[in-house]
This record gives sequence, C-alpha cells and structure tokens, in this order.
Amino acid sequence: MSELTQDRILEPGRISAVESADGVTRDAPPAAPKGKRPQHTGILLVVLGAVFMALLDATVVNVATPTMRTDLDTTGSALQLIVSGYTISYAALLITGARLGARHGFRTVFLTGLATFTLASLACGLAPSAGVLIAARVVQGLGAGLMVPQIYSLIQLTFEGPARARALSLYATVIAVAVVVGQVAGGLLVSADLFGTVWRPAFLINVPVGLALLVAAVRLLPVGTPRSAKGLDLPGLVTLTAALLLLVVPLVLGHEQHWPLWTTLCLAAAAPMFGVFVLVERGVARRGGAPLVPGRVLRSPDLVCGAAALFFGMAGYAGFLFSFSQHLQSGLGESATRAGLAFAPLALGVATGSLTWQKLPARWHLPMIAAASALAAAGYLGIGCTLRAGGQGGLVLPALQLLWGLGLGYTTSPLLTLALSRIDPADASDASGVLTTVPQLAQVVGVAAYGSVFLALADRPGTAGAAAPSAVASAQALYATALPVAAGTLLGALAILPLLRKRR
Repeated sequence: MSELTQDRILEPGRISAVESADGVTRDAPPAAPKGKRPQHTGILLVVLGAVFMALLDATVVNVATPTMRTDLDTTGSALQLIVSGYTISYAALLITGARLGARHGFRTVFLTGLATFTLASLACGLAPSAGVLIAARVVQGLGAGLMVPQIYSLIQLTFEGPARARALSLYATVIAVAVVVGQVAGGLLVSADLFGTVWRPAFLINVPVGLALLVAAVRLLPVGTPRSAKGLDLPGLVTLTAALLLLVVPLVLGHEQHWPLWTTLCLAAAAPMFGVFVLVERGVARRGGAPLVPGRVLRSPDLVCGAAALFFGMAGYAGFLFSFSQHLQSGLGESATRAGLAFAPLALGVATGSLTWQKLPARWHLPMIAAASALAAAGYLGIGCTLRAGGQGGLVLPALQLLWGLGLGYTTSPLLTLALSRIDPADASDASGVLTTVPQLAQVVGVAAYGSVFLALADRPGTAGAAAPSAVASAQALYATALPVAAGTLLGALAILPLLRKRR
C-alpha cells in the first residue's frame, strides 16, 4: 500500500482528498465533525436502497415478459433485448462510471445516475412499443451504470475495519435478495393490473422510490472534491462495448432468425475483438494512461478468482431464471402472481445463505463457496428433472428451489466480500467497477446463451403458425437448459480451487 504523504482535511461533512506517494490524489474517507458521529446509517440506507432498486428492475421484467409479449405483440428476441438491453448498457458503463465518480465526485455521479435511472423508468412505463421500451431500457441501464459503482466506493470510503466488512456483507445480501424479490414483486404488480396498465407498474414504481432516494441522497451523502488524475480510457470503453455487442446480439437474435450469416460472422469476430480490447488496454498502460481494467487491481488473486466464480454462478442463475419464468407462464399457464410467488422459496434460500454465512468459521468460507456452487447445480438439475414430464412438481419443486437459493446465497454474498476484502481503499473505484461489471456481464451472457437454448427448443408463441407451447415441450426445453446451466455453475466451484490450495 502506498504510504500517505499529505492529507488535506476539508470542512466537516466533506470528503478529504489524499495525495499518495505516486503523485495521484485520491479520495479519502469522509472526515467526521468532532464530537459527532457521521451519518453512516443514513448513507448506507440510501446506497443500499438505490442498488436494491437497480437490481430489482433488472429481474422484475422476467415475470412481466410474457404479458409484455401479448400487450406489445412482440417476439421472443425482443423480450430478450428488453431484459438484456438494460444489462448490456449497465455492464458496459460500470467501469467508466466508477472512473467518473473518482474524477467528479462519487456523490455527484451517484445523483446523476439516480436521476437518469428514475426518468428512464418513467419512459419505460409509458413506452408505446417494444422498440421504445428497449431504447428506454438502454438509457435506464446507463443510469444504473453511473449510480451503482459509486455505492462500492462510498462504502469503502465511509466504513473501516469490521464496519466495512459488515457493510459489504449487507450490500452483498441486498444484491442476492433483490434479484429474487424482483420475481415476486413483478408477479404481484403485473397481476394487479393497476388502472388497466398491466406490466407498466413494474417500471413506474421506480419513479416515487427514485425521487425519495434523490431527496435523501442530497441531504445525507457527503460532498467531496476529488482530484483524481485518471483518464476515462474511451478507446477501451468503445472496444469493450463492441466486443460485448458482437457476442450478445447474435446470441439473442440468432435462433429466431434461423442463424443467418451475419450472426456467425459476429460471433466469430467477438473473440478477436476481446483480443483487441486487451491490446488497447496494454497500449494505454504503456503510454502512462489509466486503462479501463487496471493491471494492478487484476493482480489480486482474491479478486480474479472471486470474479470468475461469480461470473459462472450469475450467468447460470440469470439464464435459468429467465427460462423458468417463461416455462411457468407460457408453458404451464400460471398467472403472473402465481409465477412470481413460486419463487418465494428461492428468495428464502438466498436470504438465509446471505445472512448466515459469516457465522461459519473463516477457514470454512472457501470450501463453503465451492460446496454451495455444487448445491446450486443440484438445484438446477433437480428442477429440470422434476418438471421434465410437464407436471407442476408438487412439494418437491419448492424444496428444490430452496436448495437452489441456499446455493446462491452461500456463494454470491461471500464471493463479493472475499473479492473486495483485501483491496486498498485507494483502488476502491477501480475494483468496484471491475467487480460490479462481472455479474452484469454474466447475466447478459446467461440470458442470451441459456435463454436462447430454452427458446429454441420450446414451441414458442408469437412465431408464424405456432400456438402456445405445450407444457411437455416447454418442460423438456427447461430440462435441456438445466444441463449446461448446472455444468457452468460447477465451473464456478473450480474457479475457487486456486485459492483453496494457496491457503492450505
């Protein structure tokens, strides 16, 4: 860690700027007024409320998509773009969003992102067509990409020691719970059909919540005057975004368009474009610039292994969740409410794992993550096998969902905490950008890849000459999807093995 050589303390309530030995001035923790406790609880509530809203919105649409398909008269590919358009823009901007926060102030960029997200939510709720909704979702993702990276940094710079560990654990818990609660909330909001608006309240609910968070953030978040010298690495942003689009767009659209030549060419170009991104990053570093993905941060084994395990776990989760939601409503004919409530055991398992894993001895944490990944994989396979014949699953289904949730809860929260636990506060913004990007990229790839497997095998509604999918066809498609999802989740367990060997 660089030795601090100068500390300029600003007026109480403002963030101080700290200049390190390498000549770069960085943000330091907020300075509390003498005799007063900083409003740590209020800050934590605001930022956790914001991330809960952002992640809730990333999943609430899973339950709403079948209703959107009917109401907007759209296709399965458009539904995937409604889900993935948000996540693509969100993931592409996260690292740059973290860099903007370091340059212009975490509070300022957080407020900008929150305001953008709230306005885009209004546009989503009022969208007259699938095309407008996809565009609004992209803007909504940009708002989240500005807002969410500041949350890691604000936690890192506001809390120290055990308090920071507790705050990061709460953050990880909120992430794990929000993505599941979104399923339940989506079902309730869609089925309520408030004022005949069908799926629209799933987005419009963000407007009053976002406004309330804006008011609270203006009052509670510390004002800072950062002096970061880091550039934005626009070439890196452009090449990374291009690589992502070359990978995701053909995966989303290919199956429905019967894999035309352009999809094959795009997929073939994706890997070389990622190679170009690596070369661009090395060039930026050689010129003394600040690459989008700093080599110093990536030299942390905890961050690299944790991020790899998180990628495999979240890709499987997002892809199977999308497919399972489609099966429940389009295959089994469940209402949005019943489909949403069907995920309650999953939410219970995630919450249980997220809130109890720290009670285990520290030496058990890494083996626990590997075992929990295997547990989640067993949940996927169990659900696929149980529903394969087209039935409802009976009491076995909620038990398997609980198993899936426990596996997710005992991996997601500890992985997020593990990956950040040894990061220097001076690198908080870069590490937060990298770590928040990984699960979002994973969800994009998961929905595109695993979702395409399901949609390609199911007898989908909305295509020429096709009726609603039969329960058996949809169930068999879900089973076929569960197999690669489980295999990918087990790869996440293998990603932890280097850390297990290192710490023996």
